[in-house]
Amino acid sequence: MVTGALDGIRVLEIGTLISGPFAGRLLGDMGAEVIKIEPPGHPDPIRGWGQVDVDGHRLLWTVHARNKSAVTLDLRRPEGREVFLDLVGRSDIIVENFRPGTLEKWGLGYEVLSAANPGIILVRVSGYGQTGPDAGKAGYASVAEAASGLRHMNGFPGGPPPRLAISLGDSLAGMFAAQGALAALYRRTVTGRGQVVDAALIEACLAVQESTIPDYDVGGVVRGPSGTRLDGLAPSNIYQASDGTWLVIAANQDTVFARLCAAMGRPELAHDPDYADHNARGAHQDELDAIIGAWAAQLSPGEITDRLTEAGVVCGPINTVAQVVRDPQLLARDMIVDHYDERIGRAVKGPGIVPKLSETPGSIRRAGPARPGQDNAQVFGELLGYPDEKIAELRDRGIL
Repeated sequence: MVTGALDGIRVLEIGTLISGPFAGRLLGDMGAEVIKIEPPGHPDPIRGWGQVDVDGHRLLWTVHARNKSAVTLDLRRPEGREVFLDLVGRSDIIVENFRPGTLEKWGLGYEVLSAANPGIILVRVSGYGQTGPDAGKAGYASVAEAASGLRHMNGFPGGPPPRLAISLGDSLAGMFAAQGALAALYRRTVTGRGQVVDAALIEACLAVQESTIPDYDVGGVVRGPSGTRLDGLAPSNIYQASDGTWLVIAANQDTVFARLCAAMGRPELAHDPDYADHNARGAHQDELDAIIGAWAAQLSPGEITDRLTEAGVVCGPINTVAQVVRDPQLLARDMIVDHYDERIGRAVKGPGIVPKLSETPGSIRRAGPARPGQDNAQVFGELLGYPDEKIAELRDRGIL
């Protein structure tokens, strides 16, 4: 049974925490066989992350390590290096997110890996990239978001720049790393050779910042935080219904703004010189927000969404996770799905697979493996063909 578009691709994941393993998860979601390698006696710390504790188990691991096998292997020792190179010879992609130079210190630089398998693709995720004056620095998402300028734009004018309650920079870097892996896989079909994919957290955070750099370069504009809206983009803000519920209404395109005006019973606003086009609305953003806010405050959330949806205006609630898991659209799209977590003996809901492929959709085949080394026998015995005696010897010596 085909597991997804990447069925038949084998990935070795040797990173920890979020960015590299997130890339591995994305590849696994699309059907790749992902083998997660943890050092003996030192499991990935992410196994203990999450805000809910169930008998000592936390639930980020459930989703973070889904569709992966778990083996243990000490890459710091020569015997472990030999086993790893055996795996490399049977694999397509390696994902790592150590500090640059770590693999080289272990005798596992790209030249060594490529000699073992000329088609191997090495995906390297780090804070600042593999080169440059900051390459050797440790990097976390929080610092990458800050140093890239991303966090400077978050929050309200005059206030401290807050973070989102997730590790956004890690996930962005993981997404770009997975994208690079897919591009390298295609290029390998042309050249027959693998290559290195170099993804940096700070660069991933910079890459999503739209026109901030050219706006500064040409006009000297330093974009800052704008609270619940984007300066100059109107109307696109949150507005409060009569019961205090906040909703997003976005009608900054000329045609959509005209529909909003009609739905509010103010069709003349669409032809008012102060609001007739994008630039005019941006210049009179405060006035426009006040008009829409006064209208919304007279109606219930349902009345607002019904009227605007019928009119073809973009709008929607600001949902909590408790509302997200019951959202009919997300449920219909299989975006709230069960993962059977053997650690706690029950199914746990988590996010579905993005994007949807019509012919080779991905699948969630398992939750994160319950124990480090859980799949040692399968990987080292069945895949590499090691006899039981060799596996037992490696285990006794602390290699596995």
